[in-house]
This record gives sequence, C-alpha cells and structure tokens, in this order.
Amino acid sequence: MSAVSSRLPVFPWDKLEPYKKTALAHPDGIVDLSVGTPVDPVPALIQEALVAAADSPGYPTVWGTPALRDALTGWCERRLGATGFAHENVLPVVGSKELVAWLPTQLGLGPGDKVAYPRLAYPTYEVGARLCGAEPVVYDDPTELDPAGLKLLWLNSPSNPTGKVLAQEELTRIVAWAREHGVLVFSDECYLELGWGADPVSVLHPDVSGGSYEGIVAVHSLSKRSNLAGYRAAFIAGDAAVLGELLQIRKHGGMMTAAPVQAATVAALGDDTHVAEQRERYAARRAALKAALEAHGFRVEHSEASLYLWATRDEPCWDTVAHLAEKGVLVAPGDFYGEAGARFVRVAFTATDERVAAAVKRLG
Repeated sequence: MSAVSSRLPVFPWDKLEPYKKTALAHPDGIVDLSVGTPVDPVPALIQEALVAAADSPGYPTVWGTPALRDALTGWCERRLGATGFAHENVLPVVGSKELVAWLPTQLGLGPGDKVAYPRLAYPTYEVGARLCGAEPVVYDDPTELDPAGLKLLWLNSPSNPTGKVLAQEELTRIVAWAREHGVLVFSDECYLELGWGADPVSVLHPDVSGGSYEGIVAVHSLSKRSNLAGYRAAFIAGDAAVLGELLQIRKHGGMMTAAPVQAATVAALGDDTHVAEQRERYAARRAALKAALEAHGFRVEHSEASLYLWATRDEPCWDTVAHLAEKGVLVAPGDFYGEAGARFVRVAFTATDERVAAAVKRLG
C-alpha cells in the first residue's frame, strides 16, 4: 500500500514548536499570534440556535435544509450582490479547509491536470492538488499561465497570508480569461467581511461575473466573521452545474454538515449586528499591533483586509520568528505560504484584547 502522505509537504506548523516553547517561557506567558483562530465568544443568538436544534436524532442532508439554502441564497444576494440565485447555486460544506483539500479529487482531477494558486498562498491549495496527483502551479498573474491542462484556478481575495485585495477590474479580467480558456475558477473569499483599507468584491458580483455564474464558484466561511471555527460551517456558491456534480459526489461520501450547525448557520447569516461588533474588536487590535510593529522597525505590506498583518524587518523570516519568540510573541514565518514569503512574517490579530496589549507592551 502506497502512503498518500508521501505526496504531501511536511506539515508546516510542526516546525514552529521550538519557538513556541521559547515564547511560552516568557514570565508573562505567550502571546500567540501565529494561527488565526477566533478567541471571542460565539454570539448568543447562534449558540441558542445550535442548542434549540440539539435534538436531531436523524441524519442531516448533504444539501442542507430548505431554511439553510434560503439563508445561503439570501445572504449571497444581500451581501455579495449576486442576482437570481436559486438553491441550486449553493452547497454547504464541512468547513472550508475540507473543501479546499478535497475539491480537486471530487472534480475528478489527477495526473496530467494542473491546479493553480497564488505564489503566496494558503498551503492547502497545494495539498489538494497533490492528494489527487495533479500538478500544483503557482502564479503572480493567472492570465500569464499556460492554460493547457489547467483545470482549476484558485483565487484568494482577501489573501491569506498577505491581506491583499484584488480590485473589481482585476477579478473581471481574470474571470473573462478563465472562461475563454475553459478553466474553472474557485474564489476563496473567506475574509471578505474583513476589509480595512479596501472593500473586497466577490466574483459573484454582476460587475465581475457579467450576471452569469458559468465557470465560477465562491467559497465562504463563518469561522472568522461569526467566530464559528469550532462549528465547521462554510459553503460554496455559484455555477449550478459544478455544485450539482459536487452534491452527488458528496452524498456518496456522507459529507454532511451537522443538523445543529445548519440551524446555527441560518441564525448567523440572518444577523449583521454580531458581524459589525466583531469587526470593531478586530479593527482595534489591528490598529494597536500595526502601530507597535512599525514602531519596532517592521514594515507592513498589503494587509488591507483579512485577520493578519504581513510584516518584515528585511531579514530571513525565521530570524524574525526567533526574535519575537524571545519576547514571548509567536508569529507565523512567511515561508509557510511560499518561498516568496521568506523575509516576512504573518501576524494574526485574533488574540484577546489583554494578550494584544501584552504584545504591544513588549514591542514597545
């Protein structure tokens, strides 16, 4: 039996463990700004919806309840500007990372096919390609790629790790190029609600899509906007033909969002107040950390959206990681996201107000 894991890169976070030990030894404890995991409470109305649906002895459906599909289509139209959305244009998934990792396999890709993603990117795009034996390809501008054999093009705006946002004109140009060459576009928009210096636009917006969803699918998550990382609540939206095929495959695979989580998702997408409140928390933490990093000699690039600051001291990223670990602050090295990040670190502002204040003090 061949080991599938042999196709995959080394799990990057394991390399950070020695630096985590150093940071943990700080007299005032660690400030962990490495993984962008939510730390604030799940909003009460979402918890209440989850509890109310806790008596769910039967199997949920892969496509979700009609109420969930209504919530998904309604949110896409209200928040993303999508028009004419139907239930066939949405599909819940068990967290966005599962979707990213297994999408190329579920699309039937394999040896001889190419999967493209940004040069600086979430590592799971590459993992998904390697799991099915496809060839991973990185790009600076996807329209400069050779479209031969290119079956799946990942966009990521706002970007993880850099926080870069693709302008509407750029998205429109890329979508037109992909359609011309028959390349399926999946746009990872999980940080769309978290624009700071820019207002992110979805590929589903009519100014980008031209009013047609052919060949385009958007990926969305409730992990960041609603503090639901522990719920594994996410969905995809767009081309009904693509989603219909994935629905059939996922039915066979039993890839079902838990019934209480479906109910919680309906509640979360129906309320904008908690999203605005969470944005305010993150905005304050972002401002404090950005000022402290810059005063400490860092340069912050891009970072106009998402939950991260993309920062550099113009030195190898692991030197920066070590320097900050000595101060009890743990960050992610930029080379986790590609060789182009070798002189940057990604600083998450998802820690509590108290821990962010501790980091600011140490950087002072």
